[in-house]
Amino acid sequence: MADARTIVTGISIALALGCAGWATYAVKHAAPASGASAQNQGGASGARGGSGANTIPVITAVATPRNINVAVEAIGTANSNEAVTITSRTTNIVTAIHFSDGEFVKAGQVLVELDREQVNADLAAATAAFEESRSQFNRSRELLSTQVLSKAQYEQIEATMKANQARVAAAQSRVSDTYIRAPFSGGVGMRRVSLGALISPGTVITTLDDISSIKVDFSVPEAHVGRLRTGQTVLARTNAYPGRKFTGRVASIDSRVDPATRAVTVRAVVANSGAALKPGMFLTVELSQDNRPALSIPEEAVVTEQARQFVYVVDAGIAHKREVMLGRREPGFVEVTSGLAAGERVVIEGTIKLRDGAPVREAGAVPAVAPSAS
Repeated sequence: MADARTIVTGISIALALGCAGWATYAVKHAAPASGASAQNQGGASGARGGSGANTIPVITAVATPRNINVAVEAIGTANSNEAVTITSRTTNIVTAIHFSDGEFVKAGQVLVELDREQVNADLAAATAAFEESRSQFNRSRELLSTQVLSKAQYEQIEATMKANQARVAAAQSRVSDTYIRAPFSGGVGMRRVSLGALISPGTVITTLDDISSIKVDFSVPEAHVGRLRTGQTVLARTNAYPGRKFTGRVASIDSRVDPATRAVTVRAVVANSGAALKPGMFLTVELSQDNRPALSIPEEAVVTEQARQFVYVVDAGIAHKREVMLGRREPGFVEVTSGLAAGERVVIEGTIKLRDGAPVREAGAVPAVAPSAS
């Protein structure tokens, strides 16, 4: 009897321990699953709740067609419209100087006089000989008519007269050479000789420049040769006059392309109001070719990576990184030749934080740029 009770008690204890162990196992394995589910639900809810906070504020602008001025920029040198170095044709002594440094002189004005005592004497002798031979010639015509003088003698007298006449002309030319005159109107440079100086051919007396207009020579790459023509507008600038523009026209185009530089030389004539430009000055030249429509965006929208250019295009709240090809630049704007369509919105502020596919919200937008006047 006692043994039976002991057996029943043992079985009861075993059953109780088994139930307690099962309950403990169930709790341990059920809690993580429910906890993970709650965590997943909370995470998803957090992600949905944080999507608005993760958007990047940006400012955009619309890619808009606008007229741009297609121009070629080059470096040029200012040259006088006319320029000459004043010198003497003969070796002689300076007896008078009739100009001052930097003075404006007129065409034909005497600048320098040279000694003419010898040439005046030569002219007087040549003139006397000519007068005598002319008198003999006049008498010989009367003698020829009466046949007192042969035809051969008559022709000899005539030849002598003509030779003396030529000597007079030569002497007059030498006298004229003692007056050194300005060949055209313009400004003289610094005086290089003094009174009483002995000068010879090649001795520089001064320089003479006509700078009422300036010739500017510059080189244009051969790729633009097909669009060059005389009469095109040229704008010239120099650091000597910041902000000032000098307007001119293309006067001539060289007939050859330099095989070394693959460029053609163009000459423009620029108006020189107030004689501001001086020969030899360094000029920046802008050769206007034509106005044409071009798709343009603000320069701030361009993101440069190595040698490639990108923009961020906003579509349905997402920023898409897109490579573009750029053309001519104008102040504040750049031409897009490919990779973008008119009307698309590009990010101009906030690009530093952007990545391809990033969600964005427009904090502002630049109004579309109206086409500029041609």
